[in-house]
Amino acid sequence: MNRRELRFRVGSGLGGRLLETVLRTVRFETHTHEACTAERAAGRPLIFTLWHGRLLPLSWFHRSWNLVTLISASGDGEYIARIVQRWGYHVVRGSSSRGGGPAFRELVRLLRQGRSVAVTPDGPRGPREKIKPGVLAAAQITGFALLPISAGTSSAWWFEGWDRFLVPRPFATVHIHYGQPVYVPRDADTTQIDAITNQVESELMQLTTRADSAHVT
Repeated sequence: MNRRELRFRVGSGLGGRLLETVLRTVRFETHTHEACTAERAAGRPLIFTLWHGRLLPLSWFHRSWNLVTLISASGDGEYIARIVQRWGYHVVRGSSSRGGGPAFRELVRLLRQGRSVAVTPDGPRGPREKIKPGVLAAAQITGFALLPISAGTSSAWWFEGWDRFLVPRPFATVHIHYGQPVYVPRDADTTQIDAITNQVESELMQLTTRADSAHVT
């Protein structure tokens, strides 16, 4: 085993167990999930669309949903990939932002096989909370819906990287807000794509605001 592999193995193992210890103390509350429930009950795959900074609590809560997730091929992504694989995710490594690479094609293939996927369209390096085109291209090609989703917490650690990564504190309450399915027409032109991008960004921002303020009385 080389030094790099040892670092990934130890870091993801210890880090994953520490995160699990904290997350098992957290209470989750879901809001506005009816549309998501209906799509899943109908057997239609979804493209869960979330900001990179809210990845941790959402990944933990949905760990039993048999989801596919896209993780960057970077070193930081390696730690995340190993942790979420422990939680039951099928991980695709790479980027969908160019709309034509191997990772994008693999996501499309899995969607067509009936697998729902989770994508952070502002990752892996930002800009924060701005959607790159790959996720809309996947929805347009497959005909499956984007499902915006966000999470906020009553108490958290915030890491001051580009994405302001959220880690719930022990015994916090996490509020998860689901949006409405958004379809991208197969024949959508650039103007329509831009409008849908703005629509999804706006809904994600609204869901995030609701999730962050849900615990305020």
